[in-house]
Amino acid sequence: MNVYLGVPRGFCAGVVRAIDIVELALKKYGPPIYVKHQIVHNPHVVKDLESKGAITVENVNEIPRGSKVVFSAHGSPPEDFKNAKEQGLQVLDATCPLVIKVHNEAKKYNRDGRKIILVGHKGHQEVKGTTGQTDMKIVDDREEFVPPKWDNSIPVAVLTQTTLSVDDTENSIRNIQNSFTDVLVRNDLCYATTNRQMAVKEISNHVEVFLVVGGQNSSNCNRLKEVAESNGVPAFLINNVEELDPKWLAGVVNVGITSGASTPDSLVRGIIDFIDPDNVIEMGGEEENITFTLPKELRDIGDA
Repeated sequence: MNVYLGVPRGFCAGVVRAIDIVELALKKYGPPIYVKHQIVHNPHVVKDLESKGAITVENVNEIPRGSKVVFSAHGSPPEDFKNAKEQGLQVLDATCPLVIKVHNEAKKYNRDGRKIILVGHKGHQEVKGTTGQTDMKIVDDREEFVPPKWDNSIPVAVLTQTTLSVDDTENSIRNIQNSFTDVLVRNDLCYATTNRQMAVKEISNHVEVFLVVGGQNSSNCNRLKEVAESNGVPAFLINNVEELDPKWLAGVVNVGITSGASTPDSLVRGIIDFIDPDNVIEMGGEEENITFTLPKELRDIGDA
């Protein structure tokens, strides 16, 4: 059997930064360090950090007064920062800088007088954080497109969740452009999302089945599975080797494997070891070498 292995795969710079923030906070301040929402959408990462003294909560109001809290990589609405301040919490913000860019765009285009449409998945943590920045409408590509009931000449700015399908996002943007005459588009899909999907598209031409390694609640992992399927390849999203059903590989000669931006590469390696292929063929693009700066409170220990 041959394994076609996606490049790039696994942790992106925003995930590395978020995990580092929790680990460095534990090292500097000691446990417990509270984390508002899962720091990233991967159960193995969350469990590992909790074993070191992190405590994951969904609501700022669950955190004892005066505690230290890390806000997750997905971004948080201003209300969470306000509540944290009222409770005397020290906030270490692990929001991905590329998500913060979307927040800043939302506020800018609102000041400029444009109506804002966010292409995103309702209920996702990133969308909750972005929609909290200012008034906007959501277009969800999983639903039938219905444009906002605005005059079609009104100035519109289109922003996007960072972890969506490239193709589905382009379709949503086209629908919006066909509905309004003055549309400014800021396609905010992040480099990691785009690069991983491009690798899956390329590999799909060579394999009979695709394994995507990552959390079931990870947006970018689910999009990788959908990209493989849309290219005619059966795909399965699994957390680890224990979830791999050998029946999926019965009679298969070529299998594709990739992982989402919040998946530790050790989980991918465990699956490859289990399959024990004759060849591992890396395919896609180049490895990413992007890094993001740590919060100032942790830079001294991060450089130590």
